[in-house]
Amino acid sequence: MRVVIAPDKFKGSLSAPDVAEHLATGLLAGFGHGIEATRIPVADGGEGTIDAAIGSGFTRRTTTVTGPLGEPVKADFAVRDQEAVIEMAAASGLALLPDGPTSQTAKTATSIGTGELIRAALDLGCRKIILGVGGSANTDAGAGVLQGLGAVFLDKDGNELPGGGAALAELETIDFSNFDVRVEATEFVLASDVDNPLLGASGAPAIFGPQKGATPDDVTELDAAASHFVDVLAATTGQHAKYAAKAEGAGAAGGVGYIAIAALKAERRPGIDVVLEFTELERRLKGADLVITGEGSLDEQSLLGKTPMGVSRAAQRNGVPVIAVCGRSTLSREQLTDAGFHTVHALTDLEKDVQKCIAEAGPLLEQLGKHIGVYLAERTENKEYLNV
Repeated sequence: MRVVIAPDKFKGSLSAPDVAEHLATGLLAGFGHGIEATRIPVADGGEGTIDAAIGSGFTRRTTTVTGPLGEPVKADFAVRDQEAVIEMAAASGLALLPDGPTSQTAKTATSIGTGELIRAALDLGCRKIILGVGGSANTDAGAGVLQGLGAVFLDKDGNELPGGGAALAELETIDFSNFDVRVEATEFVLASDVDNPLLGASGAPAIFGPQKGATPDDVTELDAAASHFVDVLAATTGQHAKYAAKAEGAGAAGGVGYIAIAALKAERRPGIDVVLEFTELERRLKGADLVITGEGSLDEQSLLGKTPMGVSRAAQRNGVPVIAVCGRSTLSREQLTDAGFHTVHALTDLEKDVQKCIAEAGPLLEQLGKHIGVYLAERTENKEYLNV
């Protein structure tokens, strides 16, 4: 019996590798000898993407970069041969704001650390870089990424601008003389499910700014500043910079999606597809008897291309039945069946108190894993097998 365990993180409780480990422990306890548990932590391109890369043979690297408020932070990224995986939140994430998001941080948070992570990957010889975006603190239209790669932003008096989206209102010129030329020879992939443009009513400031502390007045200010930035960048590099502002995904990560498209010539792809590709999940599914996937909450969002759906589709293509585990599920039996799940097990089936489920997710997952292991052992003994 070979089981592939390919979960996402349980947000607020356990990383994806921890989820996989607890499930494997339970499976072995329930099934006994004769079961092989292949652990493949996965993610949807946001938080947890580095863990997925490390679990698939990438090497963890750590460097010091500029955090969202200008302070030095240590950030991890992952490298395998000439390929790197960068998780933007590690350098420019909301979680790095010491007092949480405020109106001030919404206007001053920068993505410069993400640009510095790209440069660190280039220094290691990487020529394909996957940018996993999500959980960003900035709404700077990705200007910080350019700064991290050597561009200098100047006001009308020739003074260098501080980081953050609000400062872009004072932008007069962009000096690219020290910009990292290795970018031209590098393939970039933007791993993002966000399809918003950069500007306007569905743009980054309007839709995501409030989550980062922006007031209605801040949103207006940040949108105008970003629009001005687009004009200056287009005057400097060409009109493609204006077209890129309207592209699907330009509004991702406070506008880092815009710079990825406009300046890095990145290809935007769904995060789960990118992760499943570099984890080689489909190849590793060959010959498996069962796949277990899941995340903290199985809900309507999950059906829109989150990790469990991506794993389920891959398993169905390979004729392997899928079981889902989660902290809780708000989906109907019909929705779960349509999503391809044979059965679904939630921590709330064992413990009704959600806070206890969050605090004790590890032991509860081991209980679920043991339950699944016993079930598989009984089916195997009776020569009954799951159907896809």
